[in-house]
Amino acid sequence: MVRFTVLASGSKGNSAVISGGRTRILVDAGLSCREIFRRMKLAGEEPNTLDAIVITHEHQDHINGLAVTARKLGIPVYFTEATHRAWVRWLTPRRQMSYAQWLELCRKQAAERRAELEADLQSPADTDPEEVEADGSSAPAAGASLDPPAEKPSDRPPSFKEDPTWLPAVEYFQAGRPFAIGDISLSPFTIPHDAADPVGFVLSAEGVRLGFATDLGYITPNVRQQLRNLDLLLLESNHDLEMLRDGPYPWAVKQRVLSRVGHLSNKAASEFLLTGYDGQARYVILAHLSENNNLPELARVAAERALLGRANLLANRLLLAEQHQPLAPLNF
Repeated sequence: MVRFTVLASGSKGNSAVISGGRTRILVDAGLSCREIFRRMKLAGEEPNTLDAIVITHEHQDHINGLAVTARKLGIPVYFTEATHRAWVRWLTPRRQMSYAQWLELCRKQAAERRAELEADLQSPADTDPEEVEADGSSAPAAGASLDPPAEKPSDRPPSFKEDPTWLPAVEYFQAGRPFAIGDISLSPFTIPHDAADPVGFVLSAEGVRLGFATDLGYITPNVRQQLRNLDLLLLESNHDLEMLRDGPYPWAVKQRVLSRVGHLSNKAASEFLLTGYDGQARYVILAHLSENNNLPELARVAAERALLGRANLLANRLLLAEQHQPLAPLNF
């Protein structure tokens, strides 16, 4: 049996669980670890059965609970290399300092060096002259081992203060190159979004195909081709155009959302369902709805108009993913 559960979808956090065969994976970890575990249990999923985490891109609403979740479960995380690098940079930003701060740092370092040098000059020589070798080095005491002391490796993973980017294991994948995690096959594809290397997925298990496409500014020919012959389509329907234009966001943010590397509007999602979608999926899930610039009723009406406009889409069941509670699990 294949099982698909959206734990959360929206600008405050995105995450979903896909189970197929003996494998369970988490796609994105945008909630806190505690909240991911709580919602999984609400949906009848056990967190300790997860085998891996797969990340679509490095924006905070997709990776907020990533490190803690991976560490607690001891499971690998799959990224593109560029996404992993961007995530590491986000967690360990370079500090910028003024000239005065740099000068003060140099003075402190110089004072520390002077103190160390003075301490070395004032410490008495404690080497017995008879123990000095011909080359001037100290001879080992009788019975002493000639081998250097072995360093004791620690099995304890570093704390977040020591290394916030530490993960139990990291695996890289590339868009356009399918790979597998246990019984689940994944086909990542490039999407247009303002991130380092964002991807969508088609996930396959036991003959069931699930399409995963959110956080994209528009439907490219590549995305259109990927989202065919699916049993489930998870599609972004982020904003209503009028609500966004009249809403509270600064103009620069509005431009970003409306751009070709922003987010898909209700109108764009509806147009894709009407003209570019093959209608094969049993379920269409509208996802990543904005709480400030959209209403579930507006997203639903726009999609239903498209589905009702084509006879071969009438068998599709339309669902809306929510931000604050998991969607009921779907079984295939």
